[in-house]
Amino acid sequence: MKSMLFAAAVALAAASAHAHEPEQGAGQETVKPLFQRALPNVPGKALVALEVTFPPGAAAPPHTHPRSAFIYAQVLSGEIVSAVDAEPPRVYRTGETWYEAPGARHVVTRNPSPDKPATLLAVFVLDEGEQRLVLPQDR
Repeated sequence: MKSMLFAAAVALAAASAHAHEPEQGAGQETVKPLFQRALPNVPGKALVALEVTFPPGAAAPPHTHPRSAFIYAQVLSGEIVSAVDAEPPRVYRTGETWYEAPGARHVVTRNPSPDKPATLLAVFVLDEGEQRLVLPQDR
């Protein structure tokens, strides 16, 4: 039963995470589910890990995540320009990290390279049963 729930949760995560229209003719990012488990010592919470790859020039529109979600992100390869809430956009390079507090608005997420893909690891701690990990917002 747990493996069926895991498979369903991963499929939903893949379908909902960063499911955006590409900007400026760039390709759309792809999401690879890596891990999803309930946290046994934190009732009602789960850990979800995703690998998100942005083709050269790809960008995600502004978005939020479930209000329960705390997110840790690490650039695995390439560079990602990111800005959360009112902070200015910053270039994160391979190995660098940022976080998003619950309720934060991710206003910029893009690969600035015209010719190299970029990949990041996104780790969510959120309420169990969340169906959508990314909630598109108006600009």
